[in-house]
Amino acid sequence: MPIQIQVPRRPTKPAMVLPSWSDPLTRLASRAAGGRRGRRALAPRDSVVMAVALITATITWVLCIVQKVPCRYDQVGKAVDWFKWGCYSDIPLLYRLRGLADGYTPFFVPADQYQVLEYPVLTGMLLEVERWLTVLTGAPVGPGLTEQQVLDASIRFYDINMVVLFVFLLVLVAAQVRTTTGRPWDAMMVAASPAVVLTGLINWDMFPVALTAVACLFWARRMPLVAGIFLGLATAAKLYPLLLLGPLLLLCLRANKLAALGRTVVGFVVAWAVTNVPIMMLAPDQWAVFWTFNSDRGGDLGSIWYVFRLITGSEVPGLNAVNMVLLVAGFAGIAVLTAMAPTRPRFGQLAYLVVFWFLLLNKVYSPQYVLWLLPLMVLARPRWRDWVVFNVGELLYVLAIWGHLGEFTLAGGGGDRLYWMAVAFRIFCEAWVAYQIVRDIWLPHRDPVRQGWDPRFNAPIDDPAGGVLDGSADAPWFRDLWNRRALSAP
Repeated sequence: MPIQIQVPRRPTKPAMVLPSWSDPLTRLASRAAGGRRGRRALAPRDSVVMAVALITATITWVLCIVQKVPCRYDQVGKAVDWFKWGCYSDIPLLYRLRGLADGYTPFFVPADQYQVLEYPVLTGMLLEVERWLTVLTGAPVGPGLTEQQVLDASIRFYDINMVVLFVFLLVLVAAQVRTTTGRPWDAMMVAASPAVVLTGLINWDMFPVALTAVACLFWARRMPLVAGIFLGLATAAKLYPLLLLGPLLLLCLRANKLAALGRTVVGFVVAWAVTNVPIMMLAPDQWAVFWTFNSDRGGDLGSIWYVFRLITGSEVPGLNAVNMVLLVAGFAGIAVLTAMAPTRPRFGQLAYLVVFWFLLLNKVYSPQYVLWLLPLMVLARPRWRDWVVFNVGELLYVLAIWGHLGEFTLAGGGGDRLYWMAVAFRIFCEAWVAYQIVRDIWLPHRDPVRQGWDPRFNAPIDDPAGGVLDGSADAPWFRDLWNRRALSAP
């Protein structure tokens, strides 16, 4: 009988990165739990990491629910200090103020009775689904309700949102586990973030954030058309995912992957149009409220423009024009960085930079906007030290904004100055992460994601979340440009 020799299978992806070996802060913290994992120990399966991440996210969400308990009241006239307890939420309030309690569908409310919902179309559709679930679970709805009935229905609506947004958090974490090949443990930075505890139930931002994470997952899995569909849906729920097309354009130009970009754009346009065009045709004025609301508003909470107004007592002249000029200048700088970098930047790095710059100049920074940046920070700079810096800045800002809105003052005054300082510190912490990312782009050997070897390409790790970009060489025209520049250098 011939002897059968088993040939070891060649690895088809980079080895799993273990935080207790790769991350300095985790390595230090691991001493309290017996030290680093042994070198010869088998790495856990991705399914085990997924289970741990989802369980952690569940605990985080339970803490988020508990943190909001002081604001839960079930009797009309009962006083609750939302800002003192830091448990404010738009969800039950807008249920009453945007006509949902009277049975109206978002974007189809009587303009003389209610303010039109100031959110993009898909978020309005989500609210409509949740309104129907509220009715189906027995909550009263319609005009003529007593104040107590309206309050009871808003509590039911909020409870339904607790469940729906929790599902979106699980989707976000699961997508994060699967996006970056070989780095599933990075998802713990999302699952265990205290920013989720304090901001997860303020508004509906978890919805577009989850859709954006799924889009990034499909891009990483080399499915650009599906990625474009989810990115279009995410943009139909919140504007910021649109910004991610910019990094994809820059990177696909440098890597000569414009065909993949084209499929993404097609999916994006179709998904966005399918959700928006019906409302545009049936209720054009109410569809446009989101755009006019954001164009007409001045410097608002959390923005540098709001701090300027608090300090000087006046708005920045020509704020929209100033904002646009600075925004374009920053995006141009990111484009130059992409072109000048010795190695093509990773998608996650540019995604964080463009959204950070947009939020830095945006006319408002609501506390829940941290959820926009958090998953991108994990893709761009998965270091626990930077995660701590990022979260500390955001948490202090959340506490400060509730103090500012509640008009809490320090002994001897100075409450507003404390708020200004919190805004500045939050921006510093976000900029710290951006600075680290720019250094990683300019000095690729510093990039924590690019440490190691990729057996698929028999080369150093490139961009594990980059999809078709991962392992790709620069376009011939780009290499020729670099060669000519090198020859012309003195």
